[in-house]
Amino acid sequence: MRDAVIVEAVRTPIGRGKPNGALHDVHAVDLLAHSLREVVDRSGIDPALIDDVIGGIVTQVGEQGANMTRRAALAAGYPESVPATTVDRQCGSSQQAIHFAAQGVISGAYDIVVAAGVESMGRIPMGASMIGGGDFSGVGFAERYPEGLVSQGISAELIAARWGLTRTQLDEFALGSHEKAALATKNGSFARELAPIAGLETDEGIRVGSTLETLGKLRPAYYDEAMAARFPEIGWAITAASASQVSDGSAALLIMTSERARELGLKPLARLHSFAVAGDDPLLMLTAVIPATRKVLQRAGLQISDIDLVEINEAFSPVVLSWAQDTGADLSRVNVNGGAIAIGHPLGASGARLMTTLVHAMQERGARYGLQTMCEAGGLANATIIERL
Repeated sequence: MRDAVIVEAVRTPIGRGKPNGALHDVHAVDLLAHSLREVVDRSGIDPALIDDVIGGIVTQVGEQGANMTRRAALAAGYPESVPATTVDRQCGSSQQAIHFAAQGVISGAYDIVVAAGVESMGRIPMGASMIGGGDFSGVGFAERYPEGLVSQGISAELIAARWGLTRTQLDEFALGSHEKAALATKNGSFARELAPIAGLETDEGIRVGSTLETLGKLRPAYYDEAMAARFPEIGWAITAASASQVSDGSAALLIMTSERARELGLKPLARLHSFAVAGDDPLLMLTAVIPATRKVLQRAGLQISDIDLVEINEAFSPVVLSWAQDTGADLSRVNVNGGAIAIGHPLGASGARLMTTLVHAMQERGARYGLQTMCEAGGLANATIIERL
């Protein structure tokens, strides 16, 4: 029976997605090409053997448009014979790329695939792909949701209210993300996965020395008078501290069958064990990680207690805390090296970044099973279980 294994996984350090961010001057094509080149160089394989490159990008406009993954593969020096495609499942785009790559390998459609992701949010702002405005709902959608949906910030506030999460709990979680990421950086836990670029050697967004007192002084980031009237239950607890950072970065993973890995003399890091995709209430938007986790555990025949390490995207503090409440997950096993609140959330790259971090953390800690999940706009989520080899 065919399987799919990860034999290499790399990422760039994550830069702040701002005009003065360390990676702002790196074109998005070159940003992705860097990880594509590194994943091949570190494995030592001939890139001509790659059957496909599947890249996740959210804002597919401007320099990130027109199937940019193909241009990045060529920029990375891959032969012209190697095809490439670009997918969009919002924040889960490169996690979906990993799913497609692994499923293609397992099915026999591929032998070797690179799954990757990129986002240069400092150069291509979030929402730029909706340029021109217009009606994005249509008649049927508007009839189903007559009051309309809300921004992700408001969704995060609604989750915090529904799960009874306080401002202090959200700030404590955010502070912990920075503390864990700072410690992981200091201890060299990220060293194996990082591919420095443009002079940036470590993640730029990690804040050292923050305190609950300083975080407590931040004002609510999403307060809106109309939303306050519509949702009186909201306590306005989300600040810039408890939300993920706007970021630039890329990541790539080399996926193949274990048989092909043996033939090439490569030692797999992990087997891609089980996959799931789930939908949930698009108003709450960020809660689909809960049903996605349940679905992937059921498919794997595992319990949440069997999972040694978890990477769940820290889009906002309440996403992780509500998920932990409902799944019964042990938070000491979750985002052990910090998450997107500290490291950053370069949209299309985040799925591949989380998987890269998870694979290497499992190697470092001797973990058997790892779970990755992340919320996505529209009330969606991917979930993946991997097994260390």
